[in-house]
Formats: sequence, structure tokens, C-alpha cells
Amino acid sequence: MPEVIINDHQVFYREKGSGSVALFVHGFPFDSTMWIEQLDALSDVRRCIAPDLRGFGRSAPSIRPVLTMEDHAFDLVALTDALGVEQVDLIGLSMGGYIALAFAERYPERLRTLALVDTKSTEDSIDAKAGRGAAAERVATEGRTGVAADMVSVLVAASASNWIRARLRTMIESTPAESIVAALIGMKDRPDRTAVLSSLSVPVAVIVGEHDMLASLADADHMAVAAGAALTVVPDAGHMAPIEVPITVAQALRTLWSSGRVR
Repeated sequence: MPEVIINDHQVFYREKGSGSVALFVHGFPFDSTMWIEQLDALSDVRRCIAPDLRGFGRSAPSIRPVLTMEDHAFDLVALTDALGVEQVDLIGLSMGGYIALAFAERYPERLRTLALVDTKSTEDSIDAKAGRGAAAERVATEGRTGVAADMVSVLVAASASNWIRARLRTMIESTPAESIVAALIGMKDRPDRTAVLSSLSVPVAVIVGEHDMLASLADADHMAVAAGAALTVVPDAGHMAPIEVPITVAQALRTLWSSGRVR
């Protein structure tokens, strides 16, 4: 994997293909390996780049007690600057979608298209905020294993294979506990960014697993209406549609990138 120093931080990224850049942002608490199928499937039409976010995967550990969506968006724009890239097709899943919206809000001129996968544009409910706080406390006191087991049970559709479940558990249990805690706090404090979608002048796609229990079809429809976006519902998938049904997600991205529509 190539690496680059951005904002005084070592960042690793995966890269495959050539041409216009598609930037894939992983979810919580995963790493760039969640995008391997998409990089393989789409490298014929894009230079696909999937970084490990600050504190995740093979990127350097983070010493920040809070990792905000804005922090990650700032790192992403610094990464594109370091690579000499002016515009990207930006794809974000779950927390990666929150980061993509923060990127779109601050750097709309750097977007060619935006794809939001199994995510939402609204802020957390009161109950969800409390849940993130409780999860952070649990990880700090008990470690990652219990949270990993709980997460895997709701991340995928019932039909997901044991191999997929094991792959997700490996990613979660490989993530530093301090990064998990810092990201939970950052997600808890994020604002509603639905208005950002209404303001964009680039093509947008919203993709959601049919059985997503964490970012619902109603959440996806809310974003699609705000953005005037195409909505793709991925059959037989939960919250991890790019891993569960990669072919459908890849096709939705191809369709987005071939769109000539500009709002």
C-alpha cells in the first residue's frame, strides 16, 4: 500500500486503476479493505483510491480524544492535494457518508459526483447519542470484543455468510480502542447536513441495503429527495451493501459516473 504524510500524519491508501479519481471513504470502525471489491470492479473506469482514515487500518495511530467528521474531511482534501487531484467522485459508507457530507459542505468545488451508501444526513437522535456514549464507555472499560460481536449481528442481512461476518469482525477488532472511542464521540456530535444535499450542483446517488437496520430506507429516501438523487435499494443486503452485494453497488456507481446531469 502507498502512503503519504498529510497534516503531520501518516496515511496509507489502496489504489487501483487510472484516470479520474474515485475516493472511497470507509465506515466505522472499519478500514480500506471494505472497498476491495469495488476497487477491483471499477478500476477499468476510475483511478480508485481508498484511504485508511486517521487512526484506522494501517494509518498512524491518532492521539486525538475526538475524531470529528470535519477532521477526516480536512485529511481527505489534504490527501487529494498531495496526490495532485483537483476533483473526485466521492463515495462514503456509514461514517464515511457523514465525512463525505462534511467534505461536500466545505469543499463543494472538489466534487465531481457524490455517492452516499448506507448512511444518513440527519444528526443522531437523543437515544442514538446516548447509545454512542454508552458504547464508548464500554469499549474503554471492556475492550473491543463485546462491541464487535454486537455490531456484526446488526451490520448484515440474515443471509450474509460466515465469511462476511468474520471479515467484519476482523476489521472491528483490528481497530484501536482509542480510535473507536474518538470516532463515537465525533459521530455523536455531528450536525444535520441535509441542507448540504439541497445545495449541491453535482450528480448524487444514494445506495442502501434492503435490510439495513442502522441507516434505513426512510433515511435514504430523505437524502435522495433532498438531493434530487437516484436511489438504489440493494436486495438481500444490510448495512454493508458493498461487501454483501458488491456487483449491485458497483453498477450503481457506474451509472452515477456516466450521468451527464448537473443540477
